[in-house]
Amino acid sequence: QVQLEESGGGSVQPGGSLRLSCETSPGIYSSYQLAWFRQAPGKEREGVAAVARYGRTIYSDSAKGRFTISRDNSKAALHLQMNSLTPADTAMYYCAAGRATSNLATLSEYDYTSWGQGTQVTVSS
Repeated sequence: QVQLEESGGGSVQPGGSLRLSCETSPGIYSSYQLAWFRQAPGKEREGVAAVARYGRTIYSDSAKGRFTISRDNSKAALHLQMNSLTPADTAMYYCAAGRATSNLATLSEYDYTSWGQGTQVTVSS
């Protein structure tokens, strides 16, 4: 089981930015894909961005051009830089890890077996 712990959530005005971080178990990057998911009240959990074991990334349509996923192998950390935030981005954000089966990342929650506790992001004026 991969250990994951998110941080960096908070409240921000529309148009603002936040950087989420996820501390992961060390030494997993060659075997796992990592992702950020989010879940808003009353809605299903959705994939936001993911990075494959060798670095290829994928984004949801709503995240493209605004969010950037990155990982720091030396610090065992995953990040999500979120810019141009809107109230529609308000949700609990989760870091997730799943065994890699290819060099491509996926945004299906069924491909991820380890989850963090989540960090709340609220965008409002």
